[in-house]
Amino acid sequence: MNFFEILRFALRGLTINRLRTFLTTLGIMIGVSSVIILTAVGNGSSKAVQSSLDRLGTNSIQVRSGSGGFGLRARAVSNNTKPLTVADAVALVDSVQAPDIKSAAPVMNANATCVNGTSTSTPSTFSGTWPSYFEASNTSIAKGVYFSNDDVTQGRRVAVIGNTTATELFGTDNPIGQTVRCGGIPFTIIGTTAVKGSSGFLDGDSLFLAPITAVQNSLTGYQPLSTIIVEAKSAKTTDAAQSEIQTILDARHKVKSSTSRDYRLFNQATLLATSSSSSQVFTVLLAAVAGISLLVGGIGITNIMLVTVIERTREIGIRKAIGAPKRAILSQFLIEATILSLVGGALGVLGGFVGSHFTIVGVKPVIMPSSIFLAFGVSVLIGLFFGGYPASRAASLRPIEALRYE
Repeated sequence: MNFFEILRFALRGLTINRLRTFLTTLGIMIGVSSVIILTAVGNGSSKAVQSSLDRLGTNSIQVRSGSGGFGLRARAVSNNTKPLTVADAVALVDSVQAPDIKSAAPVMNANATCVNGTSTSTPSTFSGTWPSYFEASNTSIAKGVYFSNDDVTQGRRVAVIGNTTATELFGTDNPIGQTVRCGGIPFTIIGTTAVKGSSGFLDGDSLFLAPITAVQNSLTGYQPLSTIIVEAKSAKTTDAAQSEIQTILDARHKVKSSTSRDYRLFNQATLLATSSSSSQVFTVLLAAVAGISLLVGGIGITNIMLVTVIERTREIGIRKAIGAPKRAILSQFLIEATILSLVGGALGVLGGFVGSHFTIVGVKPVIMPSSIFLAFGVSVLIGLFFGGYPASRAASLRPIEALRYE
């Protein structure tokens, strides 16, 4: 028998019970689609985090209160923690002690719901800060202007808002020059930021920025700062700027050793390294979970092919009795299993492409080409591997025993 005759027999065998063939193919398709989509979700999550960090600027350093330690040492440090203050931010822009620092912006976070007529918005980021924040955090203006140092000095209640906040409060109207009440306090909108987009569950455009003095006087009082965002003069001087921050804050907070610091520094490289490591683990975990469904699909092929061999035992006996070689029987059933996995794999790739166009749990999936080739290749190998035993069993049947089978 030549290859085309074997292929014809294999195709005829698959069409005998079309529903069973469809369900077996569906199992492989779901497994391949799951691998592609879940890997894309993990990759998309990683890209979103990296994009969010990129928006901070490659030369930005965040200073936050707390030691970041654990256990008894962390509690001992926290008892002696000196909070971050505006004076700390002022000290960090000393050109003599910190020649590699371009600017520093204190950030005071607050929670407030803003109201404009019947429209309301609760920005996910509601902060009081300095004008230097905009450059340090890579936040640009789309309409209007930034607030100025004079606005900070005078404590003027002016604000720059993100696109989401503007849409929720004003719809399609121009928000510039209009007044909203946040926490019962009136603020005049003087600018809107350029669209940043979302990063997972965090909407970068749900933003409300005002002079820190206005936020302190109206909403938060003079509490410790949430963060100080420092901008190094260039990406190359980030490490030097970080050392200068530590030197200045150690002296101001009377820190005697690096293990007893009551603040933490986060720069772009550290955040990217941490997020990349976490995202890789997350992606591998998702791929492993999806791989289980692909494995289950392979077991389904074995089960169905075994049933097929049993049902067609008499047919196999007749073919062997009239001279069909063992190789032809083995090839036929291997081809049947491979066709199931090929068709299921191809449909799974198509399903993966379609599924990756939807936002999943707040994440926009980003397909990894390697996951497509891996999932499809594994599906084919699964067909060969899990179809091997049933095919071998069929080819090993003795003609006389097969003919007697009822």
